[in-house]
Amino acid sequence: MESMKKLALVIAGVLVSTAAFGQSSVNGTVTDHYKSVISRSPYNVEVCTEVATSGDRTADTIVGTIIGGVVGHQIDHKDGAKIGGVLGGIIGNQNSDAKGGTRTQCRVETRYNEEVKEVYSHSTITFFKDGRQYKVRFNK
Repeated sequence: MESMKKLALVIAGVLVSTAAFGQSSVNGTVTDHYKSVISRSPYNVEVCTEVATSGDRTADTIVGTIIGGVVGHQIDHKDGAKIGGVLGGIIGNQNSDAKGGTRTQCRVETRYNEEVKEVYSHSTITFFKDGRQYKVRFNK
């Protein structure tokens, strides 16, 4: 608003001085300038993808080792636990139901709708006085 007052004073001064001294008239044009801005509005979507899974048999091997060790210890207290543990681990691993494959994994993503808008930027007044061009930039 302050710039509008200054502009009005400048133009008024030019017009008064022109009229007072009988000089040539002043003609001017006001031009509004606009710029493009992008307005973004967020929204969420759930995106699901298939991911590979490993056939991890570790848990079945450990359980087989423990059970084999306990059974082997009952049969032979000296080396039975060792042999039973090794055999139980092998059997547990071979009989495991764990298989590699895929599973669905989902996550929420934020995406954006974009809209281009034209908004006011500034204005200029252009005028000529005594063959010279003057240009003043201001905001309404």
